Amino acid sequence: MGIASTQHLNANTWFAEYGDTLFHLALTRVRKADIAEELVQETFLSAIRSQTRFKGLSSEKTWLVGILKHKVMDYYRKLKAASQLCPATDNAINNDNLFASKDGWQKVAHWSSNPTAVYDNREFFDHVYQGLSRLPQRTADVFVYREIDGLSTTEICKRLGISRSNCWTMLYRARLRLRHYLAEHGFNP
Repeated sequence: MGIASTQHLNANTWFAEYGDTLFHLALTRVRKADIAEELVQETFLSAIRSQTRFKGLSSEKTWLVGILKHKVMDYYRKLKAASQLCPATDNAINNDNLFASKDGWQKVAHWSSNPTAVYDNREFFDHVYQGLSRLPQRTADVFVYREIDGLSTTEICKRLGISRSNCWTMLYRARLRLRHYLAEHGFNP
């Protein structure tokens, strides 16, 4: 079986096994079904393209969720950038709009964030997702549900079929191991 047919098989398997989960996760982030569907499709495309780099250090589900979260972050970055652009119209380009006062230029656009900080933040989250991929699946799920999705302990316990004490133990272990992993990679508190 060639690489192309293996990729096709994996894509179908991923869609069947994780499509609903990824869609639900995307929908909770963007609140629009059409955008959530598009983000899930982009996730699967990205996974197919980078399949050879997947080393199996985490489950396929965790890997796909990590890709989806990056797609969601990219979506919001693009949305924010688009909202900050000024539409170019003939009326906007005149001398009255160029100056705020006698001596100062009108501030046409501004950076809402520091590009270095955005890069550092993305690098940090890349390491968080790498750290999560090294955790046992259920422990990673508890952490993601609580810290990223914001679910309550009751909701997590119901979703995973675990007790409250088990949930808190897994959450404690996940935080501890992630803190240790991030410290090893230069992200000290």
